[in-house]
Amino acid sequence: MEFSYDDEQNGLREAVSGLLARAYADSEQRRAVVATDPGFDEKTWSRLAEMGVLGLPFAEADGGMGAGPVEVSVVAEEIGRVLAPEPFVEAVVLAGGLVSDLGTDAQRAEVLGALAEGSLVPAFAHAETGTRWEPSARSVTATSDGGSWRLTGVKEPVPHGARADVLVVSAVVEGATRLFLVQGDAEGLTRTAHRNHDGTRSARVEFAGTPAAPLGEGTDDQTAAIEKAQARARVAYGHEALGAMETALTTTAEYLRTRKQFGVTLNKFQALTFRAADMYVSLELARSTVMWATLVVDADGDVVAAADRVRLQTSRASRHIGKEAIQLHGGIGVTAEYSVGHYTSRLTAIDHLLGDGDWALARLAATVDQHETVDPLG
Repeated sequence: MEFSYDDEQNGLREAVSGLLARAYADSEQRRAVVATDPGFDEKTWSRLAEMGVLGLPFAEADGGMGAGPVEVSVVAEEIGRVLAPEPFVEAVVLAGGLVSDLGTDAQRAEVLGALAEGSLVPAFAHAETGTRWEPSARSVTATSDGGSWRLTGVKEPVPHGARADVLVVSAVVEGATRLFLVQGDAEGLTRTAHRNHDGTRSARVEFAGTPAAPLGEGTDDQTAAIEKAQARARVAYGHEALGAMETALTTTAEYLRTRKQFGVTLNKFQALTFRAADMYVSLELARSTVMWATLVVDADGDVVAAADRVRLQTSRASRHIGKEAIQLHGGIGVTAEYSVGHYTSRLTAIDHLLGDGDWALARLAATVDQHETVDPLG
């Protein structure tokens, strides 16, 4: 299977890497950005838009670039490499992906065009208290009154929900799950932001008879579309995790080469070198799985099953690499002034976005009897 990038994809990688390297040259710059609302750099977001990055997966007719999941994966990996807090996966892949899949021509032009230009940030408001990464809504309801729709209930947590200019909201309509667009300044909308442990922002979003517009023209249940969009986002998060894990490994290896104990550098101790080598094995196993899943997305195959495999593999790899990066650094690894602790925090956050490794394992185990058996002696 071909995993190499072409010249255009490599050019995209270099351009995004250059921009983000200037914006987040060291962990101190990132800490300064996430210390203030909205938790990311609006100027960097605008520069990504100028490069065409925010419109990558959308059709040219909708104001996008007409690229595919491979190009999206390139950007996500570079974001993870420097822990850039910009909501690329949340806004472009997840919320934007739902609008692209289900929206009317007018909705796609309005939302995706503005997103690609950098003038609008959408967010997907779906999680509810008491739910566990389900693709359907439970407690937020939508009611129709004379041709207009209003939402009632609470969504929490909503990544970047306080900053979002428009919310893509899931709600129950006569037992089915449907999606709605809610403007950020809508009547009856209350948003309470909080900071996550990795520095990013989420919000509690309350709807009290809030006006909403149905996403798309159909009236069918949209659970399957939500599950597919979430799966694409899990694959993109997998690439973000790859970038973060690679930096954590590189930082750790450099520390072992330069830090001295008993008059010699730490890489002279064979046990520490073996632990670093195990980190590399975990990274490469995760990389092959994530890149394979990206090709599944590109071919419009079984995206949901592929995303579950990605989540399981990246969950195990990120826990291993994050833990070892901190332990091989010693006490400095957990200080706010040093980077590896922040990488581990972000990897932990990714592992709990849209389903963690144990959740993915349970889903895969539930379908194991649907596969053919293999006779090891046959």
